[in-house]
Amino acid sequence: MAGILLEGENVTIEQRAAHARALSAEKAEVSRRRASELRARVGKHKLEQALRIPGDVIADEEIAAGGYYTATLGSSEHLRIIDLEGQQAVDFLCYDASDYENRYNAANTIKMNRSIYVGKGFKLYSDRADVLMTVSEDTVGSHDTIGGCCSSETNYLRYGIENTPSCRNNFIAALAEHGMGSRDIPANLNFFMYVPVGPDGATEIVEGRSEPGDFVELVAERDVLIAISNCPQVFNPCNGWNPTPIRVIHWRNHS
Repeated sequence: MAGILLEGENVTIEQRAAHARALSAEKAEVSRRRASELRARVGKHKLEQALRIPGDVIADEEIAAGGYYTATLGSSEHLRIIDLEGQQAVDFLCYDASDYENRYNAANTIKMNRSIYVGKGFKLYSDRADVLMTVSEDTVGSHDTIGGCCSSETNYLRYGIENTPSCRNNFIAALAEHGMGSRDIPANLNFFMYVPVGPDGATEIVEGRSEPGDFVELVAERDVLIAISNCPQVFNPCNGWNPTPIRVIHWRNHS
């Protein structure tokens, strides 16, 4: 990632780590100021819109920066994910609740939607080409299907820093609650994360487009298990360099 990674044959791990830490601290301060300005300008209005739930709330939780969340949704139930501060990547997986081997499949999802960008109406397909969930509402419109999740291992490779918190570790913890392990983690999608692709195929993670109070909502097309990692990454722009909380509301239509 141009300007983010310190690269070169003569660069040591220690130099790479020092560069990553210094850049992260510098960018985080800028990000906090931006978020504060946006929150004052648009946050209240957007959050009021996001909290208008047209049904019966089953669960309403705030997920801390770097935390995870897992739940089972019945068919036709909704999951609303609210970005409280803006630019917060939310790594997401879903599984057929009756058969966890029938899980979200990124390649099938991209092929069937004919797009790498998630927006309203986008359907999440499984390994067996079943529709697991559909994006029913979205106030951003450019969520990511190709960037995958961060891991302690790739963070070390890229930034020279060992044992960092990561979405992969969060997924392992979330799925362990359902008797699953690391082999049950497919390539995930990322809400509120922006990964543009150039005409030559070049791509990299850049700062997201979401603002405080933006949200995405999904409806379950069958009983599904979902797992969320509220991304802890601080060494690239996927969270605007500053991981922040999200709010998750699980609801159903009025009886």
